[in-house]
Amino acid sequence: MHTPTKVGTGAVPLTGSLPADTFCPQAQRRFVLIAAILASALGFIDGSVLAIATPAIRVDLGASLAEAQWISNAYALTLSALILVGGAAGDRFGLRHSFVAGIVLFIAASLACALAPNPAGLIAFRAIQGVGAAIMVPGSLAIIAKAYPKKERGRAIGIWAAASALTTALGPVLGGFVLSAFGDGIWRAIFAINLPLGLISVYLLLAKVPADAPVEKRSLDLGGAALAILAFGALAYGLTSISGDGEGLMSGPSIAAGAVLLVVFIVFERRRREPMIDLSLFRIGAFAGANVATFFLYFALSANLFYLPMLMIAGWGLSAAEVGFIFLPLSALIAVLSGPVGQWSDRIGPRFPIASGSLVVALAFAGLALLAYWGIHNFWIGVFPLMALMGLGMALVVSPLSTAVMTAVEDKDTGAASGINNAVSRIGGLIAVAAMGSLAAWVYAGVLGTAAGSGIPGFGEPPPAGLAPGLDAARLAASDAAFAAVAAVTAVLCLLSAIAAWTTVSGERLPWARDTANQHG
Repeated sequence: MHTPTKVGTGAVPLTGSLPADTFCPQAQRRFVLIAAILASALGFIDGSVLAIATPAIRVDLGASLAEAQWISNAYALTLSALILVGGAAGDRFGLRHSFVAGIVLFIAASLACALAPNPAGLIAFRAIQGVGAAIMVPGSLAIIAKAYPKKERGRAIGIWAAASALTTALGPVLGGFVLSAFGDGIWRAIFAINLPLGLISVYLLLAKVPADAPVEKRSLDLGGAALAILAFGALAYGLTSISGDGEGLMSGPSIAAGAVLLVVFIVFERRRREPMIDLSLFRIGAFAGANVATFFLYFALSANLFYLPMLMIAGWGLSAAEVGFIFLPLSALIAVLSGPVGQWSDRIGPRFPIASGSLVVALAFAGLALLAYWGIHNFWIGVFPLMALMGLGMALVVSPLSTAVMTAVEDKDTGAASGINNAVSRIGGLIAVAAMGSLAAWVYAGVLGTAAGSGIPGFGEPPPAGLAPGLDAARLAASDAAFAAVAAVTAVLCLLSAIAAWTTVSGERLPWARDTANQHG
């Protein structure tokens, strides 16, 4: 999830080689920028607001914890498996054509999500939405880079990044207020808002922007993408089914099948002339280590950002309006600090910022674990300061990790390296939501003990009206213990991320920083 420009918890891989000139006349470039900002807002708003809306969706559709996990993971699965194919499609068919196709598919699936009659339908439409995002996400930054000449590209990407950070930060805040004001059923509007935004973006691209020529006739590794979907889908299903009904009878076979399919995927990719993922890059120690750090860190981040709002809204009884501020410090601190941290990283090397940032995030998640363990149910005094600490840690990591990934490989491989790292971060989130839901459900049931089955809802489900005070207290204690376990595990993973970065990533000043120092020396 890492490239030169990062917003929130996501990032966009540049595809292909950037042209010396631009396909877009100066007068039309602003339309490219506006369209890219609007399209990016679709994905960022969906991703951040969904965590706040999950309790409302569960109440309105009667979704179980496992179904709630798959409402998130169906999207993450297709997006992570297909995002590298989406980038190749932009090179093969032209960025404008593929970008428009991705937006159209995304908003059509979003409208279907808004009309979904049940959890199964919503899960299916979310998977289709992820396919659209896999085409759309690489195109948003790449089309800006292709439309603007080099001397103007940095400013345009900066405007895109700032606007994307704003939507990531404000989306959950506004969504939380809407959910609190209009009730659980209004979650459908979160998906419906994609329709006007997407249509404006498509209109600008088709009516105001000329078509660009394809860069190269790259093959689309659809076979590899299908194997990736099957492998990671089976792994996620196996991990999720542990927390589902049926006592996890299918979890073992599903995880085993996923592992076998993952091996088949690796063999398939190694034998392809133009693979979706260039596995030879993992022979580079610094690149492999940076991706291990990425997986652990974004596993931890995704698990907390998915289950913490669920705990506070359904468990503690806080309003969606209040919990909507949860993403604000993360987005704001990354937006404000990524530039200065990137310059600092260039001067001292990316190792120390990544390792220290990961440790700061570990402290924040350890704090959340203690907060839940002690039963401190206060957002502003307890959770919000720790989220700000987590945002500070992520701000220390995001830009240096991008640099570490792309300086670990040859210049010709930076686009592939960025795309792989993006996919690794999303796969980390996919596995996190599946595995940590199983852990939460297991701890929740264990704490309840004999009280389970006495009319107490599952983890993350709001209590029914008239639940006896004793049973409600038991439910609350079990909810706190379940999330404390999740936060504790993710704190350890952040520590492992710091260790991986410290032992593999370069601690030397980067060449361009050394040249700048010599010029001023």
